Amino acid sequence: MTIFSSETDADGIATITWDLPDRSMNVLTEEGIAELEAAFDAALADPAVRGIVLTSGKADFAGGMDLGLLATMKTRAGDDPARGLFEGTMAMHRLLRRIERAGMDPKTHKGGRPVAWASPGISAGIGTEIGLACHRRFLADDPRARVGLPEILVGLFPGAGGTTRLTRMVGVMAAAPILLEGRMLDARAAKSAGLIDEVVPARDLIQNAKDWVLAAQAPDLVKPWDAKGYRMPGGAPYHPAGFMTFVGASAMVHGRTQGVYPAARAMLSAIYEGALVPFDTALTIEARWFTSVLMNPSSEAMIRSLFLNKQALEKGALRPAAPDQKVAKLGVIGAGMMGAGIAHVAALAGIEVVLVDRDQEAADRGRAHAEGLLDEAVKRKKTTPEQREAVLARITATPDYAALAGCDLAIEAVFEDPAVKAEATARAEAHLPEDAIFATNTSTLPIGELARASRDPANFIGIHFFSPVHKMALVEIIRGNGTGDRAVAKALDFVRQIRKTPIVVNDARFFYANRCIIPYINEGVRMLAEGVEPALIENAARQLGFPLGPLQLVDETSIDLGVKIAKATRAAMGDAYPESPADGVLFKLAELGRLGRKAGAGFYAYDEKGKREGLWSALRDLWPPRADQPALAEVQHRLAMIQTLEAVRALVQGVLTDIREGDVGAILGWGFMPWSGGPFSWLDLLGAARAVEICDGLAAGQGSRFEPPALLREMAASGETFYGRFRPAEAA
Repeated sequence: MTIFSSETDADGIATITWDLPDRSMNVLTEEGIAELEAAFDAALADPAVRGIVLTSGKADFAGGMDLGLLATMKTRAGDDPARGLFEGTMAMHRLLRRIERAGMDPKTHKGGRPVAWASPGISAGIGTEIGLACHRRFLADDPRARVGLPEILVGLFPGAGGTTRLTRMVGVMAAAPILLEGRMLDARAAKSAGLIDEVVPARDLIQNAKDWVLAAQAPDLVKPWDAKGYRMPGGAPYHPAGFMTFVGASAMVHGRTQGVYPAARAMLSAIYEGALVPFDTALTIEARWFTSVLMNPSSEAMIRSLFLNKQALEKGALRPAAPDQKVAKLGVIGAGMMGAGIAHVAALAGIEVVLVDRDQEAADRGRAHAEGLLDEAVKRKKTTPEQREAVLARITATPDYAALAGCDLAIEAVFEDPAVKAEATARAEAHLPEDAIFATNTSTLPIGELARASRDPANFIGIHFFSPVHKMALVEIIRGNGTGDRAVAKALDFVRQIRKTPIVVNDARFFYANRCIIPYINEGVRMLAEGVEPALIENAARQLGFPLGPLQLVDETSIDLGVKIAKATRAAMGDAYPESPADGVLFKLAELGRLGRKAGAGFYAYDEKGKREGLWSALRDLWPPRADQPALAEVQHRLAMIQTLEAVRALVQGVLTDIREGDVGAILGWGFMPWSGGPFSWLDLLGAARAVEICDGLAAGQGSRFEPPALLREMAASGETFYGRFRPAEAA
C-alpha cells in the first residue's frame, strides 16, 4: 500500500503526494509516518532534487492523526505506557525537524532544499503541524478550504510541534485563540493569523508552490527561531512585556476553561516553559506535556467520546441492516424556525426540499430564514453567491401538500400539540409515496402516540433536531414500538447526509436528551426557590464545564416553553407527577412577562439590543437568599448528579441501548461537562462507589430523586465500570 508517492519533474522539484488508500480523508497512520520519512529522506539524498512540494492527492490535505496510533504506542510500551507515548512523540518531532532543516548545515544554514506545503482544501491537526514545519505554505482559494489545529476539542493539544512553532511564529496572544478554541479558519483568516503564507487559485496551487521553490534563496529556508538574534513576538516570559502577555494568556485560558480541561492547562505550561529555552529543548518540553495529557483519564475520556465514539456513530455503527436509504427529496411540514432550519441544512447538503406551511406567506417566511443564513455565509465568505443561489433553488416553499408527491422522507415540524401533528401527518401521507418514511420533529411527545395518526407505524419515526438547527451537531432519532428497521436506517442515512451526529433511542416521554436536560434546569430553578444565591448556581455549573448555567439555559429556550412542558407533563402523569418548587418560579416569571431572552427579560436582564447584562436583580427580592449558603461542591453535585442519574435510568429502562450514544448525545446535545467524556465516562472517572456515596448523601438531604439506581449500587459493590461492562465489542 502506497500512502506517500514521489515524482521528480524536469526542473528537479520532487512532488510528494499524500493519498491514503480507501479513505476519503488523509489521516496519519504508523505506515504513513514511515513512508513520509522515507520519501523526504530519498528526496534530500538525491542531488538532482532542487526542492520539494508536499501536497495531497485528495480534495483535502489531512484530517489529523490516526488516534489509534496513540493506543498502539501505549500498548507496545507494556508497563511503562508514558515512555511509549513520549518516545513516539519525540520520533514525530525529529521527523518534522528534519523536514524543517531540509539538509541545511546547522551552523551556516546553507545547503538546504526549499520545502513548500500545498493544501487543496481542509488541513487539520497533524496536517497543519506538518505545514508549519515547511518553509512556505500555500492554500487553495476555495470557500470550503479550512486550516486549523482543533486538537483541544477532543481533549488534546497540538503535540507534534504545532504548539511550539505557532507561538514562536506569531506570539502567545495571537496563537492562544487558535490553539485554545480549535477553530478551523478559512483561507483569508488563516493567512491573516499566520497559519499560511499564500492563498492561490486551486488550479494553480502546485505550480505556484513549484515557482516559489525554484525562486527560493537560502535565507527563505531559515525559520525565525533558528536565526541569530531571534526574539519571541510579544516577548518571552522573562521580558516585562512578555510577562504581561503570559499573565493575559493564563487569564484567557482559565476564563475559557474554568480550570477543568487538562489539555488547556498543559498546553499553556508547554508554551511558557518552552519559551524559556532553545527551540529543540522546547520541543522536548512540549512532548512531555503532551504525554502527560495522553495519560490523563479526562483526556482519554474526551478522545473516546468526542472522536472515537462520535466517529463510530457517524459511520453507522448501530445502523440496522438495510439497503442504502439516502434521501433524494425531502418534505418539511411547518416552516417555523425548526422547519426552516431543517430545510436549510438539507438543501445545503444537496437535497431537494419541499417546505409546506398553512399559506404562501408562512411558507415564504421559512424560505426567507434559509436565505438569511445563506446571506450571512456569503458575507463571511463561507460560501459564494453562486452556491447561495443553488441552495435556495432546491427549496420550494408552498402551502400545497400535493407538492410532497415524490418525497422519500417527510419531517413534520409543526406546533407541539398531538392534534395538530395528527392533522399534518394525515394531510402529508395522502400525497406521499406508499414507501415514504414519515418523521416527527418532537422534543417531548411519545412517538408511539403520534404514530397512531400514521397509515403505517413501521414507516413512522421521531427525528429530534436541536435549536438552532444549523449550529447544533446532534440529532436524536427515536424509534417507536412499531418503527421498522428501514425507517431507522433512513433517518440515520439522512442525518449522515446533512453532516450531523445521530443517536438512536427508544420511545419514552422526553426521550433521552430532554429527559436529562429538564432535571438539570429544574434543579437549578429549585435551588433558587430554596434560597440559594443565583450567581452561585450559575457559576457552579460553569465551573463544571457546562456552557450555560441552568437559569441562563431556561432563558435561552424560553420560560413559557418550560411552563408548557410542566403543564403538559402534569396533565399526562396525573397523580404521578413529581411536584417541584421549580414550577412555582417558572409560573411566577411567566406571569410577570419575563419569558426569557426572546422577551428581553427572564432570569437575566437584557439591554435594548437583547444583550445579556447579568442576573435580574429582583430575583433576590422574590426569592431571598438564605443566610447559610451551601458549599460549592454540594451545588455542583446536585446539578451534575441529577442528570447523570437520569442517563443511568435511561440505560436501565432501555431508552438508551448503547452508552456511547449516551455520552456523545450528552456532550453534543446540551454540553454535559465535555472534559468528563459524558455521564457514563464521568461515572467511570469518579468510580461507582464514590458516585453512590455522593448520591446517598444528596438523597438524605434532598430527597429520593437522588436515590442511585440498583445498577449503580451493583457496580459499586463489584468495582465495575460502565465501559468495562457495557462497551460494545466493536469499540473495545
